[in-house]
Amino acid sequence: MENIILFDDPSRKRLYPLTMTRPICELRVGILTIREKWELWFNNKVSHVTVPHLSEKYPLIVKDRNLVINGGILPTPSLCEEIIEMDEDDVLLKDNLMIAAKISKDRFGILQRDAELGGLRKIQSSASFIKIENCWDIFHYNGEAIQSDFEKITRNRLSEAISPTNQVINKSNIFIEAGAKVECSILNASTGPIYIGKNAEIMEGCIVRGPLALCEKGVLKLGAKIYGPTTVGPYSKIGGEVNNSVITGFSNKGHDGFLGNSVLGEWCNIGADSNNSNLKNNYAEVRLWNYETESFEKTGLQFCGLVMGDHSKCGINTMFNTGTVIGVSSNIFGAGFPRNFVPSFSWGGASGFSTYRLRKAFETAELVMKRRGKELDEVEKKILEHAFSESKTYRRWDT
Repeated sequence: MENIILFDDPSRKRLYPLTMTRPICELRVGILTIREKWELWFNNKVSHVTVPHLSEKYPLIVKDRNLVINGGILPTPSLCEEIIEMDEDDVLLKDNLMIAAKISKDRFGILQRDAELGGLRKIQSSASFIKIENCWDIFHYNGEAIQSDFEKITRNRLSEAISPTNQVINKSNIFIEAGAKVECSILNASTGPIYIGKNAEIMEGCIVRGPLALCEKGVLKLGAKIYGPTTVGPYSKIGGEVNNSVITGFSNKGHDGFLGNSVLGEWCNIGADSNNSNLKNNYAEVRLWNYETESFEKTGLQFCGLVMGDHSKCGINTMFNTGTVIGVSSNIFGAGFPRNFVPSFSWGGASGFSTYRLRKAFETAELVMKRRGKELDEVEKKILEHAFSESKTYRRWDT
């Protein structure tokens, strides 16, 4: 069995602010992260090729025989079959996009030094697959990803019993892991699968329309209304109305308010009665801030809501305009709509911003993470310090 390595390709900056704090393969799309998908398909742990400031947390392990895979690509049966059939020194391409390579330790450097991949045998893939290149791809392809993960995870397994207190439609498309609790709720899996992870809970009065992925120890609070395709990541608590959104993990939207066509990172908190717009008043195509071009870019979507980086939060009754990007560790509050692009480590709202200083940001992160039994260690601090430094150019009031 080859040693599996997932690499970041040049689309990494297009996925900011989510990839400021993680490699591309650590993005959650569907039930699992991209890394977890590849580990499941190949029954093997992976390591990472990523940028220097992330490499301590996500190290690279190179062995004698290595299978190197693009960390933004979601596995499919046909693609995995092509990869398995590759020989050493083969590189699998889709036009000019590198998908995978089988390479020895001695020749591993070719992938990092030689853009032309000289000395490797180039093979064109005929497989179809999803490639995550933009933030909006995460919620746009979430339904397909949930379906694929659901089929893989639940194959040849029996679901836990569904309590008779629930109203259930298309029971065969619902899977409940051990320790999960679901009572007095409506589960409609006729539009897509519903996956309820280990020790997760759907409280009384929830209305769920699949596809839904409620991951380990995730919670849907009393009376939540969830439209698929939606993913609630591990240890996240969600209330109110949510539509076609991905909550990466360890984040809260615990109260009423609307979240639609959106992606939240880890350790985020959405204040009570906060809402985001996911449709412009004139029904026009939504544009979203692109860190690579440093401009607003067309998404090709009519529905596009909020993208929020790790450790960011908003106060009660916050309003987000259609197509808003909030960076890492920002705190948004006050009346009115904040601007559509808020840099990392911003403190304020529509009336203006100041800089959220690292010491204060660390103090808050330590308290938040401690509540979930996690620690803001020195490795995590270095990642946040890099995000603070990298985003300084966007905090124009700080220059």
